[in-house]
Amino acid sequence: MISTRFRQNISHVLQSLDAITSRVSATVFVAVILLTFNIALAIRGFPNSWQVYFATASNTVVLIFLFSFKHTDHRGLTALQLKLDEVIRSIPAADDHLVSIERADESEIVALEKEQISVHDSLKGGQEAAE
Repeated sequence: MISTRFRQNISHVLQSLDAITSRVSATVFVAVILLTFNIALAIRGFPNSWQVYFATASNTVVLIFLFSFKHTDHRGLTALQLKLDEVIRSIPAADDHLVSIERADESEIVALEKEQISVHDSLKGGQEAAE
């Protein structure tokens, strides 16, 4: 099993990678590298071996970024969910059943969604009648 310390270190590296790659300068840097590579390919007559190496390297980078972004997105969504759960718990009139709704069966989610829509529609109808 992977140790907690190792997982924390990997998580920190992935968060740093996400922060670095989300900057405009990272996009410019990658664009310059791609443009330079394409010019070098054209000058050399588009050798197949270069194209294979580039495809392999770019696929590797894409997979690393895919998992990095997935990790940081999941962390952010989990933190947001915990914050929302705390807000729901702090409001006395709130429906506490919604706190753990993400772990419910699909049928329960659909039923609660329909209930929320009907509550919203009834409140909307009440506002229109008051006007």
